Amino acid sequence: MGKKVLIVDDAAFMRMMIKDILTKNGYEVVGEAENGQVAVEKYQELKPDLVTMDITMPEMDGIAAVKAIKAIDPDAKIIMCSAMGQQSMVIDAIQAGAKDFIVKPFQPERVLEAVNKAIN
Repeated sequence: MGKKVLIVDDAAFMRMMIKDILTKNGYEVVGEAENGQVAVEKYQELKPDLVTMDITMPEMDGIAAVKAIKAIDPDAKIIMCSAMGQQSMVIDAIQAGAKDFIVKPFQPERVLEAVNKAIN
């Protein structure tokens, strides 16, 4: 049984890309969320091993969602996904408790490296 992953991104295309990379490499995508609010609810419901979290989203952004998830589960493993030029937000996210970050457009090797490192 692969490790369970929750993918959070407001762009369905980005969720599909990450899902594709992960499922091809033995991970199980147990859920997807289009904003931070849904991500927090799904995290509680699905208890995934890892979350990939977009930073910029409607409703609740990724950094607020990381803080909310970490408040529920201090051991949560979260990797941030950001577009280029969001370095300051990435630093905020890591301070909020994210383990790592991957930059869009996604490089499969980098995604897997970050995921493997965060889970193990």
